[in-house]
Amino acid sequence: MIPWLDAATPFPPIEAALTDPDGLLAAGGDLSPARLVDAYRHGIFPWYSDGQPILWWSPDPRMVLHVEEFRVSHSLAKRIRRHEFDLRSDTAFDAVIDACANVPRGQGGGTWITTAMVDAYRRLHRLGYAHSVEAWRGDELAGGLYGVALGKVFFGESMFARATDASKVALAALVAQLRQLDVPLIDCQQETGHLASLGARPIPRKRFARHLRELIHSTAAPDGWRSGPLADIG
Repeated sequence: MIPWLDAATPFPPIEAALTDPDGLLAAGGDLSPARLVDAYRHGIFPWYSDGQPILWWSPDPRMVLHVEEFRVSHSLAKRIRRHEFDLRSDTAFDAVIDACANVPRGQGGGTWITTAMVDAYRRLHRLGYAHSVEAWRGDELAGGLYGVALGKVFFGESMFARATDASKVALAALVAQLRQLDVPLIDCQQETGHLASLGARPIPRKRFARHLRELIHSTAAPDGWRSGPLADIG
């Protein structure tokens, strides 16, 4: 059994998460900015589908990308050098999260980016916590990603591509910005082959929690995030 959260109930310790399904920690609560910031600070994130209560997760192991371990393949490096995309940050957050919510999810369809989740992350964006990185081709939004910045950690949420490698180029632009901000860690949440190909790797949840304690010392939205065109990464 997992605990049910009401508005005043704090999260249980992440060590209490189930092993099957891996990382399920609690249900209920809300998607208020304060609740979400508290969740990320402790290595917890919401993930659920329409018709379900809000479900909170902290899997073990945790997939992370150390910024200095970001891997650029030969083909991706060539695409970056060709400057196929204009790269921007926070100029189309709403469009990015909508595009991520509509990415086909394979057999069965559906999305975990529910209407309530979209509304919640738009609020976080207005408060300076949630950010988008966008790859544009002319007036077309060709790809991008969004996530949450807290302390010296970026918590990646989702990405999409309408053109080959557009989301990977957006990730490369994010990595370049994180290096400038001295942010060493991207949380990727769950392990996938796609993320592994870019340099992400699983680490024990206990080590991930230690990283968070070392890198997050405030619940305030971090300063320094650039809005508008991003510097050339090629």
